[in-house]
Amino acid sequence: MKDVHDMPGHLARRFQQIAVAVFLAEVEDAGYDLTPVQYAALAAVSASPGIDQVTLAGLIAYDRTTITGVVDRLVQKGLVARHAKRGDRRARELKITDAGRRTLRGITPAVEAAQQIMLRGLTDSEAKELVRLLQKAIAAGNALSRAPLRGTATR
Repeated sequence: MKDVHDMPGHLARRFQQIAVAVFLAEVEDAGYDLTPVQYAALAAVSASPGIDQVTLAGLIAYDRTTITGVVDRLVQKGLVARHAKRGDRRARELKITDAGRRTLRGITPAVEAAQQIMLRGLTDSEAKELVRLLQKAIAAGNALSRAPLRGTATR
């Protein structure tokens, strides 16, 4: 039987634990209150003004039924505005607010620092290779996910 510490699933889970802890610590130290998923959603809304929640979920590979809670929190924080879409009042379009733009600009150094800390045991070339291999593995397994990435090309 293989040692759990040699299993990619266990290693991915541990790296995720570390990544979230580092992200939250860096962001909090910078004076912000955003989770990694909220950050991803805010960045996606910024890049795609007028996006709807279902499309947002696909762009950040997040479950469609729970994206509502993420958006609710961004709206409560004043970072995103949600409006009924013209022509389809059931659909809600999302737009980043001025406060959301300021938050993205302000939080960027903390997010970048978190990425460096997550990879601090690796050389620059090893870090690039890890990211490349993660992208490759994710692309190969994307369809197996409960929340597959949609709407963007995989690398």
